[in-house]
Amino acid sequence: MYAAADRDAGIGPLTLTRDERAIDESALVDAVRRGAPGSREALYHRYKRRVFALAARIAGPSEAEEVSQEAFIRIFRGLARFRGDSALGTWIYRLAVNAALSHRSRRPPPSEVLEGRAVEAAPPLFSPDGGPGARDAVLRMRLERGLAKLPVGYRTVVVLHDVEGLEHEEIAAVLGCHVGTSKSQLHKARAKLREILALEGITAAHLWDSGTGSGQGGR
Repeated sequence: MYAAADRDAGIGPLTLTRDERAIDESALVDAVRRGAPGSREALYHRYKRRVFALAARIAGPSEAEEVSQEAFIRIFRGLARFRGDSALGTWIYRLAVNAALSHRSRRPPPSEVLEGRAVEAAPPLFSPDGGPGARDAVLRMRLERGLAKLPVGYRTVVVLHDVEGLEHEEIAAVLGCHVGTSKSQLHKARAKLREILALEGITAAHLWDSGTGSGQGGR
């Protein structure tokens, strides 16, 4: 069953086909615009975990709460201009990523690894079906530390593709770049990440054994 707030907003459960999800998201956006009771809360709770995870991995865990708040301010202010040219989730990712990158430019975070609350709040790294995050917590933590050491541009595309599961067309829409640029950045980012992980004794064999796709070619 889905939350009462979702019912009040006139939207359905989250296990939907792509076409049903598009209709569902359109209804949610319309409900928020009309000021339907519970609609803003429904949208917030649907996306808060992923927005927080993006903020933690791009801007750093100590900045994640502030970045998430900024992202949702942008989201609610911008809904009046949302025309549905892209999926609602893709549009939200774009605003969340922009908020994180903008925050970093104003306040570069100290060197830190992604652990503790940020890791617990985030989906398992590279494993939307419960791969290494479910079976090997130590490897997951080391992957998170490796990700934190990537340049922010590389880290962003890895998070969007390998963690969030976005296609290159969606990443291009989020980052405002060409599809070819997204593919090139992902290839370079994975190579850099493998170098970083190799210094910690993590090889491609470890990644494959744990079920992660980080060693695969870009889609």
